[in-house]
Amino acid sequence: MTKTGEGFLIATSGWIAISVFGTLPYLISGSITGFTDAFFETISGFTTTGASILNDVEILPHGILFWRSMTHWIGGMGIIVLSLAILPLLGIAGMQLYKAEAAGPTKDKLSPRIAETARLLWAVYVSLTFAEIVLLLFGGMSLFDAMCHSFGTIATGGFSTKNLSIAYYNSSYIEYVIGIFMFLSAVNFSLHYAAMRGDLINYFRNSEFKFFIVLVGSAIMIVTLINILTQPVLGLIDSFRFSFFNVISISSCTGFASADFALWAPVAQLILIFLMFPGGCAGSTAGAMKNVRVLLLLKNSFSEAKRILHPKATIPVKFNGKNVHPDILSMIASFFVFYISTFALSTLILIVTGVDIISAISGVASCMGGVGPGLNSVGPMTNYSTIPIIGKWVLASDMLLGRLELFTIMVIFTRSFWKV
Repeated sequence: MTKTGEGFLIATSGWIAISVFGTLPYLISGSITGFTDAFFETISGFTTTGASILNDVEILPHGILFWRSMTHWIGGMGIIVLSLAILPLLGIAGMQLYKAEAAGPTKDKLSPRIAETARLLWAVYVSLTFAEIVLLLFGGMSLFDAMCHSFGTIATGGFSTKNLSIAYYNSSYIEYVIGIFMFLSAVNFSLHYAAMRGDLINYFRNSEFKFFIVLVGSAIMIVTLINILTQPVLGLIDSFRFSFFNVISISSCTGFASADFALWAPVAQLILIFLMFPGGCAGSTAGAMKNVRVLLLLKNSFSEAKRILHPKATIPVKFNGKNVHPDILSMIASFFVFYISTFALSTLILIVTGVDIISAISGVASCMGGVGPGLNSVGPMTNYSTIPIIGKWVLASDMLLGRLELFTIMVIFTRSFWKV
């Protein structure tokens, strides 16, 4: 096994080991009695998914609720460090953010040294968390709730201390504050670091950020229009408010809910499911396929169409003004095939175990993307407690596969990985 292979094995086994260890507070306290449910809740926390099997979180001791939220916060920073130390070795497009020598579309290197880069990222991470806590306190939240929800927001996790999630507070101020921080947490953290140093224009030099803001903005406007037409009782202001929060919650892979979007018009629900696939930006705590991959897939498709019309023309794919190597495009295409194949297989297994098709599709998409809530029986106002045991293990595996970018785990099962 090579040193690179050892890194993949450590990353995978480490995430599983910490999830097993993290079940102890639930099991010892009796908050969750079965190991399967405790493991599901824990890995959902550390992978910042936010899918839960708990029917009533408000009866849990504050210590358990705090630990539950801490698994998000720890896992969120772990994802950033994983992006820094492990994933660049795979050459995964969009994840080579902190290794300037790596081939790929993004080369945002904060510091020459990995340790220094990690410290800078921690500074950004902690600063965003502290800022949100202060703003939520101004909105009337208790310090405990403000901390727990801030942990879940910055990590794009989604565990709440309330059964109704953010809908419990019925506060437009709280929803807009959390909504803004969910969006910021789904953006490449190196861009935030540059902004903290005064370079705000750097956001708009980044192709992925511009694509992400157009995607989210368009989805908010469309869903707002749909809600106005199908739920006129809400009015324009509330239609925008609920659409703004829940679209950002899904697209950032956070999973907080300010309304039961499982009751929205089917076309609005379809848009939310679609947003579960691209997710957030590379170098953020958000999950799913990442917008950089979707953007490059689209650009490559348009380039191929042009090549059909002009066979002799050289039409490179560009990202941030630079040509993208064909190997990177090939790897993105492979990742897309693996992602969709895993999604299809997992959905099929859940349907075979008796889960209805809407719950299965949305649940798998949600868990692979690290979102949390789905539709129907796994909707924002329900949970995953009714999923069969086999289905829970499938979804837990999907959380880990999606969080570790698929290839990190899949290479372990190849014959060449184990060769000396």
